[in-house]
Amino acid sequence: MSITVNGPVRTAPPRLAIGGALARFALIGVILAAVLGIYAYLGGWLTPHELTPSRFVDGFEQVAGVHPGFRRNHAKGLGASGFFDSNGNGVRLSKAAVFRPGRVPVIGRFSLGGGQPDAADAPNAVRGLGLQFSPADGELWRTAMINRPVFPVRTPEAFYEQLLASKPDPKTGKPDPAAMPAFLKRHPESVAANKVIEGEPVSSGFENSRFYGLNAFRFTNAAGETIPVRWLMRPELPFEAAAAPGDKNYLFDALITAMHREHALRWHLRVIIGQPGDPTNDATIPWPEEREQVDVGTLTLDRVESEETSAATDINFDPLVLPDGIAPSDDPLLSARSAVYSQSYTRRAGETKTPSAITPADVRKGE
Repeated sequence: MSITVNGPVRTAPPRLAIGGALARFALIGVILAAVLGIYAYLGGWLTPHELTPSRFVDGFEQVAGVHPGFRRNHAKGLGASGFFDSNGNGVRLSKAAVFRPGRVPVIGRFSLGGGQPDAADAPNAVRGLGLQFSPADGELWRTAMINRPVFPVRTPEAFYEQLLASKPDPKTGKPDPAAMPAFLKRHPESVAANKVIEGEPVSSGFENSRFYGLNAFRFTNAAGETIPVRWLMRPELPFEAAAAPGDKNYLFDALITAMHREHALRWHLRVIIGQPGDPTNDATIPWPEEREQVDVGTLTLDRVESEETSAATDINFDPLVLPDGIAPSDDPLLSARSAVYSQSYTRRAGETKTPSAITPADVRKGE
């Protein structure tokens, strides 16, 4: 090997060449070891007691069983599509294109909490609404909301504890009756959050439910000003109190009927402006009711589809898919949700899915 340094050609000593090669091989070995170490950590191989995304999803499967092809949480669902009409009021809060005046296509999914895709509908079941906004600039915004004003846990670890507390005993088919009280004793913040949740009246169906973003985020406008925010979707249909449950799919049947009757269902996106002292890292604590709420536009969903035909079926409603102008807060649940959703998506994407509880024929009823 020879090198030129502004002068005559010089021959490098053989041992220097060999030493350089050995050094490069050693560096490659270090890099490979680091990469393998990262994969081992994420898989939980080297840290058997650490809470990893894989272990978290395993927890959902322990509680609800394995249902190939379905989401490990919010397994039962119905696709939807429509658009968002921004009124321009959000421009002063965020530079995200979705808030500029105009219309943006939306794909959505209504769902029930839990990992059983054929679970019976119930008034107190957690109702979900996932949305993907697709502005013309190509920057997607995804949000996954539920009909609860706060979240019942503060950290990923507490969420996992609560999940396992609801795991059925193989002998009885029911959770250990002492497990949930023990969890709540260790987590007084969850007791306080449950009181807030219980104080929120439950509506009769998806179509007149409020849906809350729960976690705090940060909006940054064109002037570089950043504020903490939360958001909610407020329905245009009037509130009706939940009644006794009907048949197995009565909530979804009512949603389909309402869509056919109204031809479109609408919600107003309201952004809640946080103030100094409002917690951004704790989704169990509600912000004061007097906080400013800005109506930034109207969500219109004018079509529902079964998961066999809906584009929403293949969407991972990751809350960290955000456009420029919206950023995550310091809430630890956000990164955990993103990682667990990804793990759930990876598993179901490689599986063969059985038919959904809400069939294409169900969707066509009443057309």
